[in-house]
Amino acid sequence: MLVLPAELTHRQARAVLQVLRRGVLALPPGARAVVDARALTQFDTSALAVLLECRRTALERGQTFAVQGLAPALASMAVLYGVQDLLPAAD
Repeated sequence: MLVLPAELTHRQARAVLQVLRRGVLALPPGARAVVDARALTQFDTSALAVLLECRRTALERGQTFAVQGLAPALASMAVLYGVQDLLPAAD
């Protein structure tokens, strides 16, 4: 499982995305890439951009993508931007 840090703003976005990409690339094609967002407490719209880019990388590799523990405020932000369906909840 891929894990987000407690803080993900524009300042951390590039580094966090690099870590997530490495995690996705380490998974076999066809695997399920799950991002654990439970620790995330401080974020801005960059968090959505990082999750969407991670999703894109996973889909390019034939993987499925899901997010576990998305904070309600970040989920609301996803609705506001119309991308909520692109960030499905992990079962």
